[in-house]
Amino acid sequence: MPTNQALLIIDYTNDFVANQGALTCGHPGQILAPVICDLAEQMRANGDWVLLPTDVHTPHDPYHPESKLFPPHNVRGTWGRELYGSLKDWYTAHQTETTVWQFDKTRYSSFAGTDLDLRLRERHVNTLHLVGVCTDICVLHTAVDAYNLGYSLVIHENAVASFDSDGHAWALRHFKNSLGATIV
Repeated sequence: MPTNQALLIIDYTNDFVANQGALTCGHPGQILAPVICDLAEQMRANGDWVLLPTDVHTPHDPYHPESKLFPPHNVRGTWGRELYGSLKDWYTAHQTETTVWQFDKTRYSSFAGTDLDLRLRERHVNTLHLVGVCTDICVLHTAVDAYNLGYSLVIHENAVASFDSDGHAWALRHFKNSLGATIV
C-alpha cells in the first residue's frame, strides 16, 4: 500500500550529470548515482511513490526563457535526456510499477505546467523527499512551489548537486531556513 510520501528524483540526466553533458555539474552530480538509486529502492520497497520529473526541451525554442540563458539541453529523444548511469537501469527495471513514474517538465519547477500537485493530492501525499540536480535551480524551484502548496520537505543533502558550489550551499541553507525543510 503506497504511503503519504514521495521521492522526486529531479533531472538526473546525462546532459546535467555526464562529463559530455550540455549543462553538466560533473563529478559532484556523478557521485550521487548510488545514493539516489539506494534511496529510490528503499522508498519503492516501502511502498512510497518514486517520481522522476525530467526536463525536456526543443532546441532553440524562441518562446522558452531558458533558450536565452543556457545552451540546448535535455532535447527529447537524445542521449542527453536519458537518465544518467545506474538510475537508468533502476528505472528500466521498475518503470511498469504503479508507484514509479517519469514525467516531462519544461520549467525549473516540477510543478510548473504539470499535473504533479493533482496527482500527489489524489494519492494523499503530503511529504516530498527531493534529490537530483541542480540544487540551486530545479531542486530549489520545485521546493519553493512545494512549500507554497503546503507539502513537507525533506532534502537529502548527499543526493543533490550543482555546477555552482556557492549556489548549492546557498540553496541548502534556504531549504532549511526559509522553507522549513528537514535536511538529512
